[in-house]
Amino acid sequence: MINRRKTKKVFYGNVAVGGDSVISVQSMTTTRTDDIDETVAQISRLETAGCDIVRLAVPDKKAAEALPEILRQTTIPIVADIHFDHTLALLSVQAGVHALRLNPGNIKKEEHVKKAVQAAKERKIPIRVGVNQGGLQESWMKGVDLTLPIEEQFAHAMVNGAFTHIRILEELDFTDIVISLKSSDVLTMINAHRIMASRCEYPFHLGVTEAGPAFQGSIKSAIGIGTLLQEGIGDTIRISLSDDPVLEVKAGRTILQALGIRRDFPEIISCPTCGRVKIDVISLAKKVEKAFEGVKGDLKVAVMGCEVNGPGEAGDADIGVMGTYGKGLLFKNGEIIDRIPEDQVIDRLVEEGKKIIAEKEQAMKSNKETSTVGAKN
Repeated sequence: MINRRKTKKVFYGNVAVGGDSVISVQSMTTTRTDDIDETVAQISRLETAGCDIVRLAVPDKKAAEALPEILRQTTIPIVADIHFDHTLALLSVQAGVHALRLNPGNIKKEEHVKKAVQAAKERKIPIRVGVNQGGLQESWMKGVDLTLPIEEQFAHAMVNGAFTHIRILEELDFTDIVISLKSSDVLTMINAHRIMASRCEYPFHLGVTEAGPAFQGSIKSAIGIGTLLQEGIGDTIRISLSDDPVLEVKAGRTILQALGIRRDFPEIISCPTCGRVKIDVISLAKKVEKAFEGVKGDLKVAVMGCEVNGPGEAGDADIGVMGTYGKGLLFKNGEIIDRIPEDQVIDRLVEEGKKIIAEKEQAMKSNKETSTVGAKN
């Protein structure tokens, strides 16, 4: 069991971040924000994939002016990503965004910072602050022990930098803050969050920034984010990939699932195949994964290729199939329930899987109702 770090709770619209809330998955659109149709379409794809919060770049007035219509056509919480220009923050808040990504230290004039922060405070929306290793300033290295390994030096400097922004907000009596300390170096990112975790109770937005293409980036992110989550550090996550942002959402959800933090979509387990297999496991596993896309619920599905590991692994799953020549042995809760032709395996797995999800949801609902009645009595 993971013991979560104690943090303040803030709200991105109807999604809570921090405290005892569920760890959320974020992503960021890759479209031009002023292209409303394309942006809305991508937000819809992200939400369907299981994204909880979406961030949009707001680099100019045209992007800010597109926000009201984007918000009108979407329901997922939207974060406006602002740099340097406080008027863009004001326009974003007026449009109704649910959070700002804003470093007050990047806004030159104090009165402009106050206006942006006051606007967020009046609407009760959080501000995410933080630093990336790529933006380190020489002044942040003050007091850092230069005998430490370089990744630890950078980590301390990032924490110092983050506090320059945090103090500005706190001096303005603003504390609905979320912190991010991002680096493309996994060890630096891990060290920075460990240091910061001992120095404040603000919630953390975890991510390995500029992680790379989908394959490398997913692995780096899983190591960095997964390590911290296992230590109870982290309240919302974003996987940064040079690819379709839908893949970011899938990777983020899989990390949470692997740690047992969230089990709200089907988990596919499958064997890597060997000379014993009597069915095309690789092809079948891909088809099963595709078939269960969009299905929501706690479900473990096994796709196995032979009698050595098949029965045991399929027995541990809610539903599973063990391949043989042209056929599949269908397992449910460890028991063989049918022998079916290979071309019927996918449809039958999905059918039985959805039944199991429905049964679990009904059982959970009944338990809640029983608990409520018991509490009243």
